[in-house]
Amino acid sequence: MKLLRTSENPAYKYTLAFLGYGTNPDHAELELTYNWGVESYELGTAYGHIALGMSDIYAACEQIKAAGGNVTRPPGPVQGGTTHIAFVTDPDGYKVELIQRLGPV
Repeated sequence: MKLLRTSENPAYKYTLAFLGYGTNPDHAELELTYNWGVESYELGTAYGHIALGMSDIYAACEQIKAAGGNVTRPPGPVQGGTTHIAFVTDPDGYKVELIQRLGPV
């Protein structure tokens, strides 16, 4: 994998790094989040979260809830960004972010 791009958000104190073998949407990307000032994590927060891009996070969250899944952050706009996001938490406490980009991709 190679570093595709980075994005810093000083207002919310985090940096994003996107890794992949090619560019999105033709290839999957791995988004790594560095939360400024965080020095250690515990089970459930060890690696932050994995993010999945999809066309309709609102429908996906309804399907997840209907199947008994745990939607811990309902779909909605991200603060300081141009996407809508939601979070699902797995039984071990790890988070999966669902991302829906608005407008042209």
